[in-house]
Amino acid sequence: MTAVLETILYAEDLDAAEAFYGGVLGFEKHWREGERQVFYRLDGSMLLIFNPVETAKPVTGKLPVPPHGATGPGHACFAATAEEIADWRAHLVAEGVEIESDFEWPQGGRSIYFRDPAGNSLEFAEPRIWGFA
Repeated sequence: MTAVLETILYAEDLDAAEAFYGGVLGFEKHWREGERQVFYRLDGSMLLIFNPVETAKPVTGKLPVPPHGATGPGHACFAATAEEIADWRAHLVAEGVEIESDFEWPQGGRSIYFRDPAGNSLEFAEPRIWGFA
């Protein structure tokens, strides 16, 4: 089976990203490397927040990771049950995060959309929107 192991979003202000993903969302921080990147451990995958200015630069040292980079907001969707989505919605609103959209898909399943401080579009959705149990 092939699965997504890591997802990368970009944010120039890693302090704001860390406050949002670690504080507001409560994701478990795995590691931060200065102003370059911060990593979060999720269930079976990693969410990487890269500073696009820093990760566009070549890396020197033991690990020959090529430069990464993107401009503009990205998107990531996190799997959640219907009950978890209701809880997330209430939590996000209590934290002052605007819910941009909240709806049921025609084929079944609910999604809520909101933004992180860098403008990335984030979503919590039931896996059944894609036909997953």
